[in-house]
Amino acid sequence: MEKIKKAVLAYSGGLDTSIMIAWLKENYGCEVVCVCADVGQGREIKGLKEKAIKSGASKIYIENLTKEFVTDFIFPTLKAGAVYEKKYLLGTSFARPVIAKRLVEIAQKEKADAIAHGATGKGNDQVRFELTVKALAPNIKIIAPWRDPLWTIKSREESIDYANARKIPLPVGKKNAYSMDRNIWHLSHEGMDLENTWNEPKDNMFLIIRPLSKTPNKPEYVEIGFEKGVPISVNSKKLAPVILLETLNYIGARHGIGLADLVENRLVGMKSRGVYENPAGSILYYAHNELEYLTLDRATFHYKEIVSLRYAELVYDGMWYSPLREALDAFVNETQKTVTGTVRLKLYKGNIYSAGTKSPFSLYSTNLATFGESVDYNQSDATGFINLFGLPLKVRASLKNKKK
Repeated sequence: MEKIKKAVLAYSGGLDTSIMIAWLKENYGCEVVCVCADVGQGREIKGLKEKAIKSGASKIYIENLTKEFVTDFIFPTLKAGAVYEKKYLLGTSFARPVIAKRLVEIAQKEKADAIAHGATGKGNDQVRFELTVKALAPNIKIIAPWRDPLWTIKSREESIDYANARKIPLPVGKKNAYSMDRNIWHLSHEGMDLENTWNEPKDNMFLIIRPLSKTPNKPEYVEIGFEKGVPISVNSKKLAPVILLETLNYIGARHGIGLADLVENRLVGMKSRGVYENPAGSILYYAHNELEYLTLDRATFHYKEIVSLRYAELVYDGMWYSPLREALDAFVNETQKTVTGTVRLKLYKGNIYSAGTKSPFSLYSTNLATFGESVDYNQSDATGFINLFGLPLKVRASLKNKKK
């Protein structure tokens, strides 16, 4: 086996990454430095420093990446309008590259030989972590215990036995909980009863949004201000990016906004079901799209729909640091120069409704669109346009008639 002196481990404090500290030391004989990335998951970080050291780590970094996550990953994806398979707002997908980027930086600082992660061989996250590492530090080794022949642990029960035998502190929580991933953008749920696609998500599963039965019986209006495609204010109050998301999460969750239930196509070839809570994201995507309706011309808007689809696939597939995504960003940023204005939305019982849009760059002209008399539009001009636009159809029809 190749000698590893020091490994940097992506550490969450859960059962798997807790036992991986001891496993790496036993099987690779290496020092283990843990890195826990705070991307807005809340209380989950509490007590991790002490836990990691007790589990055998020589050091732990707890890195607050929330602001970077919002400004450098969430907002560019929002500007692109990228949604995977029409529902998934990519909450886990773009969290992985910001975490992996920091893993690389700390590995270089610590002069580590390898980076290790706890993603399984069935999921997308293994690809997202490792492609980021390859893009930023191509010579560093990657250890993925779940794919390693030396990893013989096959069940949660075996993991617990392994931890108990080595006096590793176990995470506190329900034994039969959903597999969840949480950050400031979303909370995902997988497993348990959701593995049967006929089962409706249970109300007690939701940890962010309110079930519809407990939402207010009156709608709430919210105004969101944008500048060059980036949200900057809520209800006329300018907010820092992280505060803005937290504010919209609170408002949206109160009205049951942001539930997505999706059987998605994983990159590794299988279908999986995920249920996502994403109140702020749902509001922002809706509002951003409304503003683009007003400010983008037809050709640009339609072509951007194609770009959005490809952008979403790249993010989902872990290709954040690919040349194509960076090139698409250049296109997106050009389109966003006029996406400035305010969108008013009505939130009610899990639904978002349009309630007004305005922009100094609006391409909407009342004078042109009116059903009344317009001095700028001569309706008789449409005759020549239709004749030319329909000429290929007329020629084809004439040819058919001659053959008959």
